[in-house]
Amino acid sequence: MSGTRLDRAAIKQLTLAVAAGVVASGAAIALTVTSAWLISRASQRPPVLTLTVAVVAVQAFALARSVFRYLERLVSHDAALRVLATMRVTAYRRLERLAPAGLPAFRSGDLVSRLVADVDSIADRWLRIVLPYTTAAVAGAGTVCFIALLLPSAALVLAVSLVVAALVAPWAAGRAARQAERRIAPRRGELAVASLDLLQGCAELVAFGAAEAGLERADAADRALAQAESRSALGRGIAAAVTALAAGTAVWASLVLGVPSVRSGALSGVALAVVVLTPLAAHEVFGALAPAAQQLPRINASAARVQAVLQQPDPVREPAAPQPAPSPPYDLRIEGLSARWDPGGPDVLRGIDLTVPAGRRVAIVGPSGVGKTTLAMVLLRFLDPSAGRVTLGGADITTLDGDTVRTIVGLCAQDAHVFDTTLGENLRLARREATEEQIRSALRRAGLLDWVEGLPAGLDTDVGDFGVRLSGGQRQRLSLARVLLADFPVLVLDEPTEHLDEQTADELTQDLLAATEGRTTLLITHRTSGLQQVDEIVRLEAGRLAGVQRV
Repeated sequence: MSGTRLDRAAIKQLTLAVAAGVVASGAAIALTVTSAWLISRASQRPPVLTLTVAVVAVQAFALARSVFRYLERLVSHDAALRVLATMRVTAYRRLERLAPAGLPAFRSGDLVSRLVADVDSIADRWLRIVLPYTTAAVAGAGTVCFIALLLPSAALVLAVSLVVAALVAPWAAGRAARQAERRIAPRRGELAVASLDLLQGCAELVAFGAAEAGLERADAADRALAQAESRSALGRGIAAAVTALAAGTAVWASLVLGVPSVRSGALSGVALAVVVLTPLAAHEVFGALAPAAQQLPRINASAARVQAVLQQPDPVREPAAPQPAPSPPYDLRIEGLSARWDPGGPDVLRGIDLTVPAGRRVAIVGPSGVGKTTLAMVLLRFLDPSAGRVTLGGADITTLDGDTVRTIVGLCAQDAHVFDTTLGENLRLARREATEEQIRSALRRAGLLDWVEGLPAGLDTDVGDFGVRLSGGQRQRLSLARVLLADFPVLVLDEPTEHLDEQTADELTQDLLAATEGRTTLLITHRTSGLQQVDEIVRLEAGRLAGVQRV
């Protein structure tokens, strides 16, 4: 599947669902027709045997309606769930390509809303609009043709009433609520953003006395969504009223047209009951169309929001024919490198030249905003150079697939995510097949083994959401242990001591450098102390190389 289009398997399933829906709807209408004929004919007290076929037909149609309706629901929902799964995987894989440089274009809560609620709405396009409209069109056409055999004028009235229910009612509802339907998806995203900000920033909001402002923002987003949904409900009410009016008009018109035909002998009394009651059954099939069609603006808005994610330009251009991974040793050479985050913005890095032989450890120092993290993103193939090039083991990294580069170059970031699970599971994220001895070795080199062994549950200790049960230093050491367990030949340590006190930062820096001895390592930091173990200190200023100091 590409984007929001159906693949061939989904089309086949939905076609089967339409067929089952047509049979179920036809059986429901035939049940009403047969029942009307049976009741009317029975009132004339004919011989019982003359009613046997009708009695059996009523039972058969009742069973067929239930069986085929169940089959339609089963197949259509299975197809819809498969479509949802495929669309979510497609969107997530797109996010993989966008992360991290392309994600700031979206707010995190709004992005979750796009991947959940908006994708659900897109599936409704086929499940709640295409499928019921196709089913109703076939069943309605067959019903009109049947009534035309009995009373053509009544068939014309029925056809007009069905068109009103299928087209005019949604149009009337749309006139009342079209703008509201378009606003529901973005309003839902705004509420998700406000709610997520409240949850993630609860401690800070309370500490700075801004909790009330955060609550008011979330309340305003909730009121805006409720207002849009209320307006949408008004539209549904109008659609229901128009549909009920069309059904009632068809019944009364059939009666008005049928009675003179009975008097003239053109129509039997038993057939009159069929002509009058059949519109009720037909409109039961059409009853759900107007509320479903009213949601089309909302569905289109949701599809546009999902497509905005899928069509977001890549921050990294993957090569059409990636070169194979280079062989060790992994010398790192940076030549005339410039890079920018915004394609139309200024360069953050300008003309960087640096050579890091395999096994050497280099500290990249400088104040915040000089391009240190930008350099890390380029080395990891999360961002393309705007000029110059970077070679890894002699291979230009732009000729390599990003995933290939990231099997060689590993990142220990200042904000590395710690999952709400156990210590062991957080570590095995780096290597699922890791043995206990390998895990212990990684923990030992990261300076965490003694602490973990002192815990009652050891590696089975839950760390909480975002590692809330760990100190800042423990979270960073856990991230380092994860990187060491992955056994990357080249390591990029991006501000690993950020937000730590001086003593803890010095201790962690020493342990980091001791643990990475023998590996090609770039330590990115704004601190100039505790760097005695590196081979070189490279200073960046205003995005340019300001000096190299050998230690």
